[in-house]
Amino acid sequence: MTTILYSTPDNPMPGNPVAGYFDGAGHRKIRYAVFKSKAANIRGTIVLLQGRNESIEKYFETIGELMEAGFWVATFDWRGQGGSERLLPQSGRGHVERFDDYERDLTAFLHEIVLPDTRLPFSIVAHSMGALVALSLAPFLASRIERMVLLAPFVGLSGQVVGERGAVTIATSLRRFGFGSLPLRADRGKHLPFENNVLTTDSRRYARNLALIDACPRLRVGPPTARWLSEAFRTIRHVMEREHLTRITVPTVILAPTADRLVPYLAIEYLASNFRAGHLIPIDGGRHELLHEADRYRAQAMAAILAFLPGADPDDDGPVLRHLEET
Repeated sequence: MTTILYSTPDNPMPGNPVAGYFDGAGHRKIRYAVFKSKAANIRGTIVLLQGRNESIEKYFETIGELMEAGFWVATFDWRGQGGSERLLPQSGRGHVERFDDYERDLTAFLHEIVLPDTRLPFSIVAHSMGALVALSLAPFLASRIERMVLLAPFVGLSGQVVGERGAVTIATSLRRFGFGSLPLRADRGKHLPFENNVLTTDSRRYARNLALIDACPRLRVGPPTARWLSEAFRTIRHVMEREHLTRITVPTVILAPTADRLVPYLAIEYLASNFRAGHLIPIDGGRHELLHEADRYRAQAMAAILAFLPGADPDDDGPVLRHLEET
């Protein structure tokens, strides 16, 4: 078992992945892993893109299920989080200099790891911040990526005391005056009780993810910095422009949890209304982390992914593709 990835008793690592590091933008050290399915019929490779403050290990359960369905899975930790190189001396801060760096890291991953070393066809499954990066880069992905699934894409922000506009104004002002590396709130370093969390309704998966951080604290980052939030909303404004969305030709399914308390459902609905290649599927009652949700919500997300991506039975498109044909 590789020492680059971390396994815990209730979060076992699936298979025997190839893991290592590649050079991202500015020669930052980016941790990656490729999980190879042993299924008789390989359906291609899924490029799995995480959200903010996540890591490869957090997706072991999902990766294992995708492997069982016949996919290879290629994934990496975004710069500044997980097992990748941190960007500030205060390594616990969630920071990025430019969102373009995330896009350059993804491009390098596709060129250096995915294209030469994995199996065609290639698809993207992306959550939250990862979905925002995928949306931003999508006009340039048509020749490489066959389909995309975006889960709770980060295209808006709710749950803020000062509101979305107030939070962005504060972040932009701090950045303008040279305080972009400051977090917008204190990092208390404590886990929220399950009852106070806004990510999932599944207590078992929530406890499992907290146990992973307790076992390997270096995988965690704290609140985002002012610069991170400022850069994020610059990117959100860009991807929400109709002109940008019309340039995306990769067929895309958007899975939107209707009880998401981090990303407003209305923002995702607005995205979908202007996204010709995108089709919205609500997950009624689900919270933000659909792949870590209770089975009744997570099963819908997994079924949508497996039905929409290449390699599905050509004689049975499944309910997701039938839904898309009807819309």
